Amino acid sequence: MDGQEPSGDQPRPIPVRRRSFTAAPDPAPRTPPAPPRAAPPAPPPGPPARPGAAAPSGRQVPGRSRGGQSQPQRRPDRPGSPPAPARRVSEGRHAPQGHGRAPLQGDGGAGRRGPGGARPDGPRDTAYPTPGKRRTFRRRRIVALVLLALLAWVIFLVWVPVSAWNRVERVDNVPAGERPAAGRGATFLLVGSDSREGLTAAQIAELATGPDEGGKRTDSIMLVHVSDHGAKPSIVSIPRDSYVPIPGHGSNKINAAYAFGGAKLLTQTVEQATGLRLDGYLEIGFGGFAGIVDGLGGVEVCVAADMKDPKAGIDLKAGCQTLNGPEALGYVRSRYTDPLGDFGRAARQRQFLGAVMKKASTPATVLVPTRYSAFADAASKGLVVGEDTSLTEAISVLQAMRQVGNGSGLSMQVPVATAALATTNAGVAVKWDTPAAKVLFAALRNDEDLVAPPAGTTPG
Repeated sequence: MDGQEPSGDQPRPIPVRRRSFTAAPDPAPRTPPAPPRAAPPAPPPGPPARPGAAAPSGRQVPGRSRGGQSQPQRRPDRPGSPPAPARRVSEGRHAPQGHGRAPLQGDGGAGRRGPGGARPDGPRDTAYPTPGKRRTFRRRRIVALVLLALLAWVIFLVWVPVSAWNRVERVDNVPAGERPAAGRGATFLLVGSDSREGLTAAQIAELATGPDEGGKRTDSIMLVHVSDHGAKPSIVSIPRDSYVPIPGHGSNKINAAYAFGGAKLLTQTVEQATGLRLDGYLEIGFGGFAGIVDGLGGVEVCVAADMKDPKAGIDLKAGCQTLNGPEALGYVRSRYTDPLGDFGRAARQRQFLGAVMKKASTPATVLVPTRYSAFADAASKGLVVGEDTSLTEAISVLQAMRQVGNGSGLSMQVPVATAALATTNAGVAVKWDTPAAKVLFAALRNDEDLVAPPAGTTPG
């Protein structure tokens, strides 16, 4: 009953003791580092932790562990004193199992974190590259080295011919006076002279060129036509004994023009005889030809029949074989043992020039630095070019010769009416087939697509 004393046989109620909980103070906000100052006196140590007490999580109420056991509260820091260092949890049965690092007290098991989950300043763990990153870096390094090697090789391939071109001898070949109108495409004059300039007596004997009788004559004369619309290139031989008018010297064999007035008069003579405007001039002597062949390490050629010519210094068997410099020079000079005489020699010259450029453009030459540079050096010493001839034009001539060598170009000779024309001043000479020759020269001037040598020409 309300207001009555409890009877003796009734139990007295046990008063409930309420316990208050005080939340731990929030961590102090981060402030920029202050200048060093004297450390304040250390605060008195707090009560020792009870053995076996588990570390509270970031969401637990201070003073109570997960198992319901109470634990002493941490005293708040004094104003102005540095915060007490965080303590690691005990490695008891309540310690969390992680990756070898225990979380700090009050961080909720997330490692060292500041307000808002940010990582505080201070030393961090060293980050080592993973195996995948190391493999990626290794691959990138290999690719970079390969690209650098390719770039260096391209520079080498360009620098060698440019350097050699700057050492090539120049000659004035541009004639004065009226010249034929320029046609389509480009036509170049390629001359092989019997010059022995720069050869020693031993080299002259080795090359079997005979003694130097003074003066120079052209041993071979060729027209190299390069199309400007992708048509087949053409190499046309002009017989050196062709009987034509030479400006200022009457009619004579065409190779006499070189002896009378050098490259300039020869260019003028060929232009007037053919009606073609010549766009450039290239010349090579005996020694230069042999040096180029040796610079390539020899050139393979297929000999149609046995050739033994003491005047040319050769004794070759029929079949495909590699010729060195002196052998190659004898092969392109020999005519006395050839049934076709000078015509057969002209055909061998075109054939061998194509083989030279075919060998010069193979990987065996381009990918071997010593051979590539030796070929370029020999060419720079053996070639003579006209002052109006550029490097790109010379390269186009060499490419046309290579195409003829691999069968994708045309090789022919000016049509001939008779090879035994009796003259009063030049002995026996060659007379062109004028109508057929005009057809050929018109096709070159108009840059027509020649699928085969025109009628009347001597192919090969």
